[in-house]
Amino acid sequence: MKNDLVLVAGAGGFIGGHLVGDLLAKGYTRIRAVDIKPVEEWYQVFPETEIQVANLQEKPACEAACDDVSLVYNLAADMGGMGFIENNKAKCMLSVLINTHLLQASVDAGVERFFYASSACVYNADKQKSADVVALKEEDAYPALPEDGYGWEKLFSERMCRHFREDFGLTTRVARFHNVYGPHGTWEGGREKAPAAICRKVIAALDAGTDEIEIWGDGLQTRSFMYISDCLYGIDRIMHSEIEEPLNLGSSELVSINQLVDIVEEIMGVKLARNYNLSAPKGVNGRNSDNALIHSLLGWEPGTSLRDGMATTCAWIREQYAAKYEAVATAAT
Repeated sequence: MKNDLVLVAGAGGFIGGHLVGDLLAKGYTRIRAVDIKPVEEWYQVFPETEIQVANLQEKPACEAACDDVSLVYNLAADMGGMGFIENNKAKCMLSVLINTHLLQASVDAGVERFFYASSACVYNADKQKSADVVALKEEDAYPALPEDGYGWEKLFSERMCRHFREDFGLTTRVARFHNVYGPHGTWEGGREKAPAAICRKVIAALDAGTDEIEIWGDGLQTRSFMYISDCLYGIDRIMHSEIEEPLNLGSSELVSINQLVDIVEEIMGVKLARNYNLSAPKGVNGRNSDNALIHSLLGWEPGTSLRDGMATTCAWIREQYAAKYEAVATAAT
């Protein structure tokens, strides 16, 4: 299949860009990379791929993207960290058009396999009220009470994948991502997630010579964070498996936001005061991935430690910060 045409929707984004690179490294020779952003705004660009800039919320764009394609990876969505999804619920829900039109176009084009990137935001909020959370099993998505806006779109799109498999025979695979992080992603501007945001805040404090950073919420909320290399390996295993139902793809290493800050401070060799912004978006109080099912089905689960992943991520963000703000300072003078 490595000579068949592969579509990566959302190839200009964080995970999509890494996925294109991973497919090339695996020997795939024909990759169509599609994203709505201008190419100069893509996180990673691979000239050996077929690059398209298109709005996949529109059906004709999906039909063009799926033409002659064998494998579809749908990572396209209008999304970001908690600050974005809590304040842009309608925008997040409009991503349902992307998955719907890609599914329809895939059936028409005779696509062999379709991967959909879902999210842990599909899980019932009543099961995430405590920071001392019980890890979420796949069955905990129902009865449904997902994250408003973004989570509902993801859960609905999961159902669309199921019914396109049942009604049209399209082989669909779904992974529920739990907070993916790593280099070559958003680290400022409002769409960044907690790991990148904390790295940037600590770096900015060091740069400015200040001794404190702002933390959204009380710092007690808990999460697990999955490093990008684990995510890529999991996508590949799930895509080529016979697992029809949505599957957790996340680390089970639970930490509080305060502990995440501790890790970044230790990496950076600094200790800062913390200003807790209790009015800022913070999401659910606790969320973790139960990996019993993925381990039983694949004999594997994400295993990169948060400390190791954050060391690489912080180093990359530090380079990006220095390059950008040194250029700004130079331009100002």
